[in-house]
Amino acid sequence: MAARSDGLASLVRVFDDWPRAGVTFHDVTPLLADAGGLRQVVTAIADHFAHGIVDAGGGPVTHVAGIEARGFAVAAPVALRLDAGFLPVRRAGRLPAEVESAECILEYGTELLEMQRAPLHPGSSVLIVDDVLGTGATAEAVVRMVRRCGGEVAGYACVAEVAADAGRERLGDVPVLSVLRVESGQVLPGVDHTGRGV
Repeated sequence: MAARSDGLASLVRVFDDWPRAGVTFHDVTPLLADAGGLRQVVTAIADHFAHGIVDAGGGPVTHVAGIEARGFAVAAPVALRLDAGFLPVRRAGRLPAEVESAECILEYGTELLEMQRAPLHPGSSVLIVDDVLGTGATAEAVVRMVRRCGGEVAGYACVAEVAADAGRERLGDVPVLSVLRVESGQVLPGVDHTGRGV
């Protein structure tokens, strides 16, 4: 997979001091816009979680939660590949019906996230998908919401992980899969929760 990951790496752009001074933004939009690149990412994530082997109960993933907004672009096709439902995680005030909410503190401010409670029930197995794993604050907030709704967290997957931000460690026992990994300014092949290359 290293050759494929090298091709994907060229589709990730880095912007210093965006959206605010001192923040480095890793933009996966060109990768999402590339049909082959998007297919590789979706396939890598879906294949890794296809059999529920990392789920606490060992069962299949029943839902894929995508984090607004670029996370939707990856989570929805992963859900289809896994024959699972899709759950949008949105900023506060954008979902009708009863919601679960959680606050997260980001590099550039505080954000309140929400997801609808109704689709989840005890025994639901949820894979959380986003574009970039940085500090892990957003991912950790979604893990809390899924668990408060009675769901089990099957794992967390992202297109790219910024290793220096240590978000993986913040997620504790949640299995993490990154398709790409940013280290020392280089975009490299990602790793799974055991440290194996993708």
